[in-house]
Amino acid sequence: MTDMNKEAISVLNDLIETCKDGQEGFKTCAEDIKHPELKTLFVQRSADCATAAAELQAQVRSLGGDPETSTSVAGDLHRRWVDVKSMFTGKDEEAVLNEAERGEDHALKAYREAIEKINKHNLVGIRDLVERQYHGVQRNHDQVKALRNQARANS
Repeated sequence: MTDMNKEAISVLNDLIETCKDGQEGFKTCAEDIKHPELKTLFVQRSADCATAAAELQAQVRSLGGDPETSTSVAGDLHRRWVDVKSMFTGKDEEAVLNEAERGEDHALKAYREAIEKINKHNLVGIRDLVERQYHGVQRNHDQVKALRNQARANS
């Protein structure tokens, strides 16, 4: 396996962890919220993250690597914190949306770092996939932020 493939696999596996965190995080948000439209949105976002992870895992396999299959320790801790916090805040929409936005901030940062590594190491074979997923994360972030601002204005 080439050094370039090893570097690409490392970048992709980091993003798989991020996607798995998002999948579980949105699932937690869906469980924690009563509002039916938001529940549907979070279930869909969880599925989108699962699809993104599967795409990345397939790319890792095609490069000859072993794809990551689990969430990160930081993501696990964040979800536990969300669960504890939501017990005290009554799982209101704004609080859950705040945490969803924080998760999306983390995902955006992970994708930006991945794109920097791709550019630094000239990993052109994975650039299109990662950039396409990055734009999806950006759209998700903007939608969650808009919903959070709306919930804040209504409270």
